[in-house]
Amino acid sequence: MTQKEDEVWIREEAGIQEIILNRPSVLNALNTSMIQRLLDALETAAKNPAIRCVVIASNGKGFCAGQDLKEVSDALSPGAVEEHMAQYYNPLISQLYLCPKPTIASIQGVAAGAGMSLALACDFRVASTEAKFVQAFVNIGLVPDSGSTYFLPRMVGLAKALEWTLLGDMIDAQQAWQLGLITALGAPSDLGPATWGLATRLAQAPSSTIALIKQAIHQSGHNTWEQQLTLEQQLQKLAAGTTDHRQRLDAFLHKERP
Repeated sequence: MTQKEDEVWIREEAGIQEIILNRPSVLNALNTSMIQRLLDALETAAKNPAIRCVVIASNGKGFCAGQDLKEVSDALSPGAVEEHMAQYYNPLISQLYLCPKPTIASIQGVAAGAGMSLALACDFRVASTEAKFVQAFVNIGLVPDSGSTYFLPRMVGLAKALEWTLLGDMIDAQQAWQLGLITALGAPSDLGPATWGLATRLAQAPSSTIALIKQAIHQSGHNTWEQQLTLEQQLQKLAAGTTDHRQRLDAFLHKERP
């Protein structure tokens, strides 16, 4: 097993691709080899029809502490930072956010900085009561990146987004749950079963329909009302021509399970 393979484990079962961050000694802080491994896995998931749901989980006490600063501390010049984001983080977050398959972050412990962004880019966030979130960028004199300034205002509102990013305080799981940031919250021992239960349900859903719904929701943020209605019309035409629709409509009419 190579270093890259050891740092990110990947397994597939019952149509679910589980990507497991495996650097527990540093709370699964991200380095370039991990990011490349994640990119490869997400590209495979997007193209492989046998993969119907993607789960990002972790080993150890934390979900992801963000960028491993020790890896880049000697190269944090303005130009190097910009290049690092363009080469690694922007493609990673884009690949995850735009993945046509449903995505779930299974969160235990801390999700900090880009690690929090990784969770925000997923469609669902299942968390244990011990999960914590922090936009730590301001604490080291940097601007939130990896999509944080895009996701947070849309998920928790402008006021909370400003509070979290400007103060850099730790947000506990209960507060994140109350604000709707978390899809499901439970005891640490229930995290795995809850995540897998949701993943199984999504893997059994019509994958072509899921992809079209995600496209509609994502584009709604910058479309006008008229543009969104037109998009819905176009996507509905595509959905109506799929095998998923025909099979499920037939099952519904015959009162059978699809």
